[in-house]
Amino acid sequence: MPAKVAGQRRRPTQERAKLTREHILDTAARLFGERGIAETSTNRIAAEAGLSIGTVYRYFSDRTVMVEELLGRLLENVERRLTQRVSDLAGMSVQELAGELLTMITEELVANARLVRALVAGVQFYSSGIPEFEPRLRLLIKVMLIQVLGPGDDHEYDLMAFVILNTGFAAVLRASALEVEAGERQESIDMTARMIGAWMEAEGKK
Repeated sequence: MPAKVAGQRRRPTQERAKLTREHILDTAARLFGERGIAETSTNRIAAEAGLSIGTVYRYFSDRTVMVEELLGRLLENVERRLTQRVSDLAGMSVQELAGELLTMITEELVANARLVRALVAGVQFYSSGIPEFEPRLRLLIKVMLIQVLGPGDDHEYDLMAFVILNTGFAAVLRASALEVEAGERQESIDMTARMIGAWMEAEGKK
């Protein structure tokens, strides 16, 4: 799980408080996507959410905490998608596995395209939580590799997961841009999957 951010308030336990907290995050996500992180003040978020600034500060000590929370939520959604599919992967080829992974991650990024753009563009503005994507997704990818390929060398699987994640994430991050059309996006995913599949098959023959 993401490390606790300094200044993060205690999470509310009552349902109404949880809904208020999520409403603030949803409003922040929309404004960050529309205006950028640096151009979106906490006061603006409070006004758009229809809340007092004091209410917002009751849940989030500052804008940076909101950014970290949104990153964590995005990662949790990706993890949930991947975890739900692990049991369905047996019998897939390496290329099919790569295609499934890339498609699932891309779908989540496309659904949050404006926010993702703001988070990437704002990496100089806040202490980025983006590196947390790697160790958490890497473990899931390793589990999927074992599911498809069977037991093998643990170090080799670690390296494969590292390469797949870094190659694949770079591809889907670009493919999920707002300017990319659905057909072009799918072609990019398919080509990346073929490249990863060919590489892993070559590794398996060594």
